[in-house]
Amino acid sequence: MDILNNSNRILSVLENFTLDNSDDIMMLIAENFRKRRVEKNITRQRMAELSGVPLSTLARFEQKGLIAFESLIKLAMALGYTSEIKNLFSTPKFDTMEELDLIRQKSKHKRAYAKGKN
Repeated sequence: MDILNNSNRILSVLENFTLDNSDDIMMLIAENFRKRRVEKNITRQRMAELSGVPLSTLARFEQKGLIAFESLIKLAMALGYTSEIKNLFSTPKFDTMEELDLIRQKSKHKRAYAKGKN
């Protein structure tokens, strides 16, 4: 029975990592946003007023996942997700130890190339 429970846990974790294209990710973000908005009992109209994002933009985002980054930031802030949006890309990610070493070496650099080179 423990093996079955462990397998189910592993499968549920893996489901979160199956998004492999931008369209899927956009739709997941839009779906999560809509869920959070509905949970707080905020209508689209009221969210548009709170965020300053046009109602048509909000509707397109929730239906198709399409939105300008600035509008997404405004919606996140209006819903109370300011720190989450501010922390996007804040944690270094690595796949290999070599990449981690490179990240550590470059952590204070301001550009991805050596000065004087293109």
